[in-house]
Amino acid sequence: MSRKKAVMAQTKNKKKWMLLGATVVVACAGLAYWKLGLPASPSPAAATPTPAVAVGAMTLKTQTVALFKDLPSRTSAYKVADIRPQVTGIVTERLFEEGATVNKGQPLYQIDPAPYQAQYDSAFADLYRTQTNLKLVKAKADRYKKLLRTNAVSQQAYEDVVSALDQATADLAVAEAAVAAAQVNLNYTKVYAPISGRIGKSSITPGALVTANQAASLATVTQLDPIYVDLSLPSRDLMSLRTQFEGEQKPVVTLSDESGKTAYKHEGQLQFSEVTVDQTTGTVLMRALFPNPEQLLLPGMFVRAKLHLKPIEAVLVPQSAAVRGSDGKLKVWVIGTDNVVNPVPIEAHQTVANTWLIESGVDSGAVIVTEGFQKIRPGATVTPAFEKAE
Repeated sequence: MSRKKAVMAQTKNKKKWMLLGATVVVACAGLAYWKLGLPASPSPAAATPTPAVAVGAMTLKTQTVALFKDLPSRTSAYKVADIRPQVTGIVTERLFEEGATVNKGQPLYQIDPAPYQAQYDSAFADLYRTQTNLKLVKAKADRYKKLLRTNAVSQQAYEDVVSALDQATADLAVAEAAVAAAQVNLNYTKVYAPISGRIGKSSITPGALVTANQAASLATVTQLDPIYVDLSLPSRDLMSLRTQFEGEQKPVVTLSDESGKTAYKHEGQLQFSEVTVDQTTGTVLMRALFPNPEQLLLPGMFVRAKLHLKPIEAVLVPQSAAVRGSDGKLKVWVIGTDNVVNPVPIEAHQTVANTWLIESGVDSGAVIVTEGFQKIRPGATVTPAFEKAE
């Protein structure tokens, strides 16, 4: 038993000497590092910091923005006149060329005037008879008036002749009206252009019978210069644009192609807007008047109109600098005064060229990232490289 205890004591002493030797080795190594000036192993807390990321940047500023609104539109004629006969008769001649330009007052059709000439001659003969009768009655009334002073005629006889004079005067007025009516009908046998413009095809040919005020028109004259362009404005935009239509200066309207470039060299002016909203489409009709000297615009054409609005002061952000998040909202990366970036949501519902018109979210003076989004994260430190002003 004593031998076992002696072995255990010996083993314990060996462990003590081994631990003491290890301690001495570590101490010597530390002394050697201290003496030789060798660096000690870095601790995790003393790790090298992440370097700043170089990004493109710009400073936002308020600027004057010329606003416009693209609206679907359709052209309509300034004036349209359907040609209809006002007397009944046979068309003897067509006096125009189909598709040509006609002037106001230019004769277009000739209706057989013979029966209306006869009516005029008859009415004129009645007028001549009533004029002659009036002269006779007037002379008789003058004689009776003188004879009444000497009691050569009775008072009753004088009153009868005065009454006959009044009747003859009324007959003359009726005859004159009959002559005037016959003259009007005779004039209507020649159909004139009521307005200047381009006339379409003729629906009748010489020899056809036409009736007064018939439903079918003989032809249609359309005035093309100037011409109307009807714009359809969504009713939801009407309130926000109400101030744009106030004042004496009327908004300018231009026509553009699908790429947004001006497709028609003449500018139009907004004339008026409807007072009610179309319940089927939810739009308000607005009408602009355009000069059309070359007659390039024809009624019924669908065009793309650009309504130019009053300039405003606003902040613009390049579309390339705005990122749409997973929630569908736009955001920009704003660089703080300590060069730390963080995303900021913005409200922008209208574009101007290749920029967003900012409604809220960032103000003038804010610095945003324009390039290098893939290298940054919220809270990262960046080195902004500002774009050069053009």
